[in-house]
Amino acid sequence: MLLRSAGVCFAMLLLATLAPLPLHAQDVPGIEICTVEKTMERRTSCLQSNVDFLQKTITKLSLDHQQRLDAANRQIDALKTSLAGLQKTLADLQAAQAKTADDLKKKQDAPAAKDAAK
Repeated sequence: MLLRSAGVCFAMLLLATLAPLPLHAQDVPGIEICTVEKTMERRTSCLQSNVDFLQKTITKLSLDHQQRLDAANRQIDALKTSLAGLQKTLADLQAAQAKTADDLKKKQDAPAAKDAAK
């Protein structure tokens, strides 16, 4: 009995959540077809609404793209800095390698000079 009443409660709860809620009409901004308007005032208002929507969209997209460009430029600057550091490290390593090679060559030449003096 308890199991059956729980099943009924669950079914009622499920139906309550799936029941459509009353929706209120909203004016969703977008491009409207203004040729269906009969009066000149309504047609002009419709066209102005379209112009306003397009200007807002262009402004929003411009700001978004500018933010993306700024972020990309910051990343490029960081990569340039990193590259300069890596180039300096490479130059330091090459200089150290050349010095080590010179020192090794001097050590090899030194015993040969001692043997020649004997």
